Amino acid sequence: QVQLVESGGGLVQAGDSLRLSCAASIRTFVTMGWFRQAPGKEREFVAAITGSGSSTYYSDSVEGRFTISRDNAKNTLYLQMNSLKPEDTAIYYCAVSYSGNTYAIPSYRNWGQGTQVTVSS
Repeated sequence: QVQLVESGGGLVQAGDSLRLSCAASIRTFVTMGWFRQAPGKEREFVAAITGSGSSTYYSDSVEGRFTISRDNAKNTLYLQMNSLKPEDTAIYYCAVSYSGNTYAIPSYRNWGQGTQVTVSS
């Protein structure tokens, strides 16, 4: 069973950039996704990428600012976050999806422990 470990979070100012990483314990060629959860809010979809990396999906709130990518040789998923806003503040999680709706949380398994991203105004 794959284990995922997120890293790269931190405290930044509005307009700054961060790159999150998600290291997998074994090679996976399935869809992987990033989600986030802000204090007092439900976890929400951020972005996903297919196993080959040929297709990507984004929420409306991050489209054009965030870029998801993966390096299957390194078993690592990335999320490049540019033009960060205070409303991007949340814990960011990665997970794998073996089937189902790409945008839906129930489709995902093997959640990491999360990495905190805080964006100050």
